[in-house]
Amino acid sequence: MNGLPFPFAGETLAALPSGALHWPGKALLCVSDLHLGKSERMARRGGPILPPYEARETLDRLAADISATGPETVICLGDSFDDLAAMHALEAGARDRLATLMAGRRWIWIAGNHDPGPVDLGGSHVADHREGALIFRHIASEASGEISGHYHPKARLSLRGRSLTRPCFLRDARRLILPAYGTYTGGLYSHSETLTALMDPDAQALLLADPPLAVPMPR
Repeated sequence: MNGLPFPFAGETLAALPSGALHWPGKALLCVSDLHLGKSERMARRGGPILPPYEARETLDRLAADISATGPETVICLGDSFDDLAAMHALEAGARDRLATLMAGRRWIWIAGNHDPGPVDLGGSHVADHREGALIFRHIASEASGEISGHYHPKARLSLRGRSLTRPCFLRDARRLILPAYGTYTGGLYSHSETLTALMDPDAQALLLADPPLAVPMPR
């Protein structure tokens, strides 16, 4: 696994090819928008029937990132479950896998707009979390040193006459927005009005690849 190191708020972080964020100096791994249970929620609400394997695939990638980085702390930046009913409906194997991943480390669940209430899993359940100079929350605000998710950013580039779309981190001097980590998650283009208004003119997009690729944020 080849991460892309970059400076942020006086710290050195690394964007991983999976969309996870690694903070080696704090032995910390951060992921956003797992949306576990999305296939169950869509079927329950009369949407398209999707193969019910997204929780397994998402947790497989999370297990690989945990194995590679050995974090003492894991932060999930909200919308970890597609809704609270989907969390309760997770198959036993997925719940057992989560329990195994959480064992022996500090695990922090940030509340999202899909999963705002308490969940009956271990770990800490908070609205936001400060670690040193950095603050972790679900939706970006005006704070400096802020790490958030929610928007599922992706970027579209033209390469040799072809259009290429990749999930991405968005980064400027004040804030960092993570891509969605879950398997069944769409995204908001970096050139959307919402994201161009949030990010400074000199913002970068860190495109998911192995290793991630830093480019000027497409607008």
